[in-house]
Amino acid sequence: MTQAPTPTAETVRQLVRSLLKDGAADSTGPEVRPVAEGGEHSTWWVGTRHVLRFAPGREATLRQRRELRLRDLVRPYLPVVVPTSVAHGEWAPGLGYTLDTKVPGRSGEDQDVSAVGEADLAGLLTGLREVPVRQAEALGVPRTAPRSLEALRRAAEQAAGRLAAADEFDAARLHQLTQPGAVQLAAQSATAVLVHHDLRGEHLVVSADGRVRGVLDWTHAALGDPAEDIAGLALAVGAPAAVRAATLAGYGARPCLRGLWLARCDTVVHLADRLKDRDTGPLPLLRAQLRHTWEAILLERVTELRRGDGEL
Repeated sequence: MTQAPTPTAETVRQLVRSLLKDGAADSTGPEVRPVAEGGEHSTWWVGTRHVLRFAPGREATLRQRRELRLRDLVRPYLPVVVPTSVAHGEWAPGLGYTLDTKVPGRSGEDQDVSAVGEADLAGLLTGLREVPVRQAEALGVPRTAPRSLEALRRAAEQAAGRLAAADEFDAARLHQLTQPGAVQLAAQSATAVLVHHDLRGEHLVVSADGRVRGVLDWTHAALGDPAEDIAGLALAVGAPAAVRAATLAGYGARPCLRGLWLARCDTVVHLADRLKDRDTGPLPLLRAQLRHTWEAILLERVTELRRGDGEL
């Protein structure tokens, strides 16, 4: 199998010069530099107004092409900015690129979300639910089955033991989610909604006043369980803020708690895998996500005061 090429700085400069011809005397074009944050795409800043994203493989190219159509579909339904592509095509045979407008703001990993920003997230969740499922499906957006919370709970129990041995986590905290509780929080057979499916901090653009201004990278969008986006927000902004945003969006206790426990189990498993070199995520980020998802929500605080065990 032929290995896919890797875009270099010269690849980026040549492509940018061909895309941004403005008649300027300076033929070098705008400054280009790689984006530090990771991701499936090789991503470069282009000057101060654009971002160039390369798809590294053919499957990623298909998802990127679908993303371009999906962003046009979701834009009217959302209160936050979705990037616009000013040019797209192939940078190598069968491998796509898109030159997008840059959304002003900072990564959600570096900037806290304010109370008004939580309302922005609520509007995001509300808008996603309003996107016509048939139109998204016609674009090729896949359907995904809800994950088994019980299977994830069992995996998290094993991982929690490894984290406890490494002094990274109190495994007793996972006892809040019991087997009957996991069954109770199983996904209901409701109509699937459009979910971003990767609402991590790096995909949220937050302004200095804590407003959520944009959402990036729609390549993993799917029709499925809305609790997955609540889970993503728990990783990005913390459990209380995620639950408040989901509640403002009209979600009840079941999807909120389901999303919270998906996130909690995921973070335990991912950090344990990272300590065993089975995950490539940065340790500081994985530890921060673990802290975020295990922040107590109001229901747990009340329960702790009444019963002293914090069980949901």
